[in-house]
Amino acid sequence: MTLRPKRFVVLCPHFAPDIAPTGKVMTQLVAEWAALGHEVHVVTALPWYRDHQVELGWRGRLVRREITTWGSVTRVHPFPAKSKSNLFGRAAAFVAFSVIAGVCAMFAGRRGLRLSRVDAVFVMSPPLTLGVVGWLAALLRRSRLIFNVQDVFPDAVVRTGAVKNRWLIALASRLERFTYRRSSAVVVLSPDLQRNVRKKLPSRLAQRVHVIENFADTSHVKPLDRMTGYRGELGIGDEVVVMYAGNVGFSQSLDTLLGAARRLPQVAFVINGAGSALAELKASARDLRNVRFGSYQPEARLSEVLATADIHVVPLRAGLAEVSVPSKTYAILAAGRCIVAAVDGGSEIERLVARAGAGVTVAPDNVDSLTEAISRLAADSQHRTALGRAGREFIERHPTARDAAAAYARLVPDSLSDS
Repeated sequence: MTLRPKRFVVLCPHFAPDIAPTGKVMTQLVAEWAALGHEVHVVTALPWYRDHQVELGWRGRLVRREITTWGSVTRVHPFPAKSKSNLFGRAAAFVAFSVIAGVCAMFAGRRGLRLSRVDAVFVMSPPLTLGVVGWLAALLRRSRLIFNVQDVFPDAVVRTGAVKNRWLIALASRLERFTYRRSSAVVVLSPDLQRNVRKKLPSRLAQRVHVIENFADTSHVKPLDRMTGYRGELGIGDEVVVMYAGNVGFSQSLDTLLGAARRLPQVAFVINGAGSALAELKASARDLRNVRFGSYQPEARLSEVLATADIHVVPLRAGLAEVSVPSKTYAILAAGRCIVAAVDGGSEIERLVARAGAGVTVAPDNVDSLTEAISRLAADSQHRTALGRAGREFIERHPTARDAAAAYARLVPDSLSDS
């Protein structure tokens, strides 16, 4: 069935050229909606994720707006806190950004002097504050709210101990439930997250929670030879490389990776990324000669960075499987590399790795099991290659960005909107 072209407003924290993983997801979805004939008006932040400050060339204005062939993009200053560990500063920044972005969403794609109707307002979370202003924008635009949950907040920060203030936790929980109840649809990434969110809703609203998995761009991320130029930049030769690539936060249990590095001095370990736990991690690794730290690289080098590793580690602290699904897993599969997933048993990531036949899963937060798994794979290059090949073949059969975009669009009834 061919759906009528629709008008969407998208409210998200990151969008190209920003390099945040969630920004890449939303950028691809918007591109596919445009290809399907939909009109899309994006409200997002100025690019700031790489260095936690607005990038050069984008500074000097609070709001920037550009017209595109498929709609428009409005970019708002994100007011980034100087320190990622300053949670209250970050919360204040989220509120300020959300308020201004919400006002922009109310007028995005306006026709003439009136607030023209749109078919749906898509909001990506976190931050939770976008859900509230997105709901207001949907209300004023006589539309429906589609709430996309990449990580379940506040659960993620509470379970890692990053937030302990009970008043702040209570407020965030109220915001979370408020938005779920007022959304026409809540989209999550896995059945684990779906169960989590449904428990917070009355049973009559449980069917509003849908699973639409993330995806990998297999035309952009491709398998490459392991002897990359990036190895040379990191001072690594032909030795086996184990890599963690992504956000270096408190959810990832990267201290266990350093524990494995201490026991496997013949293996090179690379932690590639930035985040609130990076400084502490670097301090812990001062005496480890086989550990390298790499920074975020341009998007054009993603295949090269991922190909640098022989083994990728996807770690997630115990108890976080129902609040987060690391999207990096899809890119690793596309790169044709094997995976050691240190995650909860029975979680979506464990199921994904098993379905793909691309690696092994071990208990989270356990240095012994992680070390053993890495050691076995490091000693068997043929097995690593076979696992990586299986992962690539699997992701080539996996639903694409076009499939995901179409699934989101089907959540919006095919009713006429105002011209």
